[in-house]
Amino acid sequence: MSGDLPLNINIKEPRWDQGTFMGRAQHFFMVTDPRNVLLSSEVLEDARVTVEDYRLGVVKPGLTEDQLWRAKYIYDSAFHPDTGEKMLLVGRMSAQVPMNMTITGCMLTFYRTTPAVVFWQWVNQSFNAVVNYTNRSGDAPLTMNQLGAAYVSATTGAVITALGLKSLTKHLPAIMGRFVPFAAVAAANCINIPFMRQRELKCGIPITDAEGKRLGESTKAAQQAIVQVVVSRIGMAVPAMAIPPVIMNALEKKAFMKRFPVLNAPVQVGLVGFCLVFATPLCCALFPQKSSMKVSSLEPELQERLRQSNPHTTTVYFNKGL
Repeated sequence: MSGDLPLNINIKEPRWDQGTFMGRAQHFFMVTDPRNVLLSSEVLEDARVTVEDYRLGVVKPGLTEDQLWRAKYIYDSAFHPDTGEKMLLVGRMSAQVPMNMTITGCMLTFYRTTPAVVFWQWVNQSFNAVVNYTNRSGDAPLTMNQLGAAYVSATTGAVITALGLKSLTKHLPAIMGRFVPFAAVAAANCINIPFMRQRELKCGIPITDAEGKRLGESTKAAQQAIVQVVVSRIGMAVPAMAIPPVIMNALEKKAFMKRFPVLNAPVQVGLVGFCLVFATPLCCALFPQKSSMKVSSLEPELQERLRQSNPHTTTVYFNKGL
């Protein structure tokens, strides 16, 4: 070993206690930091080498503990936890704030006409499909046919939901129309995420013991993972899509907004961005990324297999995705 840094730092786990909400929040504030999107390929590769070398017992000369943790969080923000592959840039959680503030701001601004609703819901659900695929749980590959079918199902269902909700608000007060995008996004998340991760529901996701030893695949774990992700995603949308409409409804009555209507979209996007900076990590932190489940809650055949091969295992763990 070269260097003075000890090899007993557990960088397989987050730096902060994941058993508490505050610990998870600190972890996700680092992972979802929008500045990570600006990091060059060289910086990402250097972080990957630093992390993988350290796991093999090789320490870069002069490496400090803070530098190691910084490398670990850069690595976590850009590389898939199960496959180790570099994730698509727009699908990374660090891209959530800049991408969502733009798309959500436009959805909240251009909600009055049917073509605008269709276009921005399609853009949003296409983006969500990329995010859901990028942050899926497990390491089994999806075929192009599976991916295409999931994408078409998810986006079509989401757009139809948005149009249906828009038609219901025609005879309601104008302020209610502003909440159509949020209601559509919430409903669409319930459609998009299961469709984009349908392979997990059919074939299961990897489960491990406390030491990380793979024990098999479970569809019950996949169901729990997807429900938790849906709840987190809807939670992310609440502040960004519920607070700005109320503020904008008041601002649009002001003289300066009437004189400069071109400010509508930039102000809306800025308000959404401010909400998302906090909502994204805090809602990711609602559930641990490394989720757990009692063996007694797994499929009967898997329970039986584990009782025979791992009789002392009572709890299994899995990556729920984001």
